[in-house]
Amino acid sequence: MTELTQLPETTQSTGLVKPHAAEQKSAALGVCHVSMCLATGGLERLLVEFAQRVDSHRFRQNFAALGSVGGPADEIAEAGCGVHRLQELAGNGKWARVRQLASILREQSIQIVHTHNTYAHFYGTLAAKMAGVPVVINTQHGRGCGTHWKQRIHFMLANRLTRKVLAVSEDSARICRKQDPLSRRKIEPLWNGIDLSRFAYHGPSMQPHAISVARLSPEKDFPTLLQATRLVVDRNPDFRLTIVGDGQERQKLTDLTSQLQLTEQVTFLGERRDVPDLLRDASMFVSSTSTEGISLTLLEAMAVGLPIITTSVGGNPEVVEDGVTGHLVPPADPGSLANAICEHLLQRDTWQAMGTLSRSRVERQFDINRMISDYETLYTELTSRN
Repeated sequence: MTELTQLPETTQSTGLVKPHAAEQKSAALGVCHVSMCLATGGLERLLVEFAQRVDSHRFRQNFAALGSVGGPADEIAEAGCGVHRLQELAGNGKWARVRQLASILREQSIQIVHTHNTYAHFYGTLAAKMAGVPVVINTQHGRGCGTHWKQRIHFMLANRLTRKVLAVSEDSARICRKQDPLSRRKIEPLWNGIDLSRFAYHGPSMQPHAISVARLSPEKDFPTLLQATRLVVDRNPDFRLTIVGDGQERQKLTDLTSQLQLTEQVTFLGERRDVPDLLRDASMFVSSTSTEGISLTLLEAMAVGLPIITTSVGGNPEVVEDGVTGHLVPPADPGSLANAICEHLLQRDTWQAMGTLSRSRVERQFDINRMISDYETLYTELTSRN
C-alpha cells in the first residue's frame, strides 16, 4: 500500500494540518482542488482565494498538490482546509500519486474534484474515477491546454470523464474548443477575479515611472520590454522602469540591462509582498508578454488605477479597452511598445481618467467575489444534476 503524506500531525516538509475527522463529516459538499503544486504563482494565489472565500457551510474543501508546496499551502491550511502533498515514491512516479490521491478522495468523501490546468486534470481525473467521485470539473488558467502533443492528449482523454471545463478568458475557451472539438459543449469561459479590498484606488503618479510585475520566465518576453525601454529612454531620459518578480530569466535579463546601458533606469526588485504599495508609486503598468490567460497582476494594477500598456495577446484585449483604459500593442515588437509608452508620456492629462476607468472596469467585471459565487453555483448545479 502506498503512503500518504500524514497530515493529522504536522509534517516535516510543509507544517500543514488536516482538519479533524469530526469536521470532515458534514452535510457540506466535499470538494478537492488538484494542482501540480502549491508554491508561488497566479494559480496558487487563486487557490488561496478559494480556501478563504468559498462558503465553508456549503462546501468542505481539500487541496492536493502533485508536486511542491510553499507559502500558499500554509495559507490554505490556515483557512481551515485540508492540504495534501502527494509524495512521489521511488520507481512509481506519478502513478503512485494517482493511487494516493484516490485514497484521499475516498477518505474525505469527496463529491467534486476540481482540477487546475492540464497535467493535474489528467491525473486528478484518473484518481476521481478510481475513487468513484461523481463530478469532475477543470479550469484552464492559461491559453488553452498547452502546446505539447502530450498535453493535448491528456486534455482530450481527461475531458471524456469531465462535466465542465472553465477557461479564464474567451480566447482560452476558443483555443480549448479547437484542441478538443468533441468537448466543445463542455467548455465555457469564466473570468478570474481579484480581491479589490487589497488594492485601494490611488490613481497614477505623475512621474514617468512604469512598473511591470510578473515571473521572469520566457513567455513574459522581458527582453522586448527592455529593448523598448532603451528606445524610450533615448527620447525621454527621465523615464524609469521597475520590474517586480523573480524566475529563471533573472540573470539573462540583468545582463541584457547592462548591455543596453540601462542599469540606472531599470530596477529589479525580485519577489515582493508589498505589490499594492509599489503599484501606487507608478504612473503606468507595462507588459510585453507573448502569451496570457487573464493576468492577475494586470487586474491589480487596474484596480489601483493605473493605465495599462500591454500586448494584444490572449485575454489582454478582454481586460484592457484600447485607448480607454490603456494601449494594446503587437507582441515581440519593441518599436511599437516604445512608441505606445512615448505617446502615453505625452498625454499626461489623460492619465487620471484612464486610471479611473481602469478601476471601474475591474469593479464591474473582475471582482473575486463574483468569480467565487459563479464557481459555488456551478458546484451546486452539477451535483444536483448528478
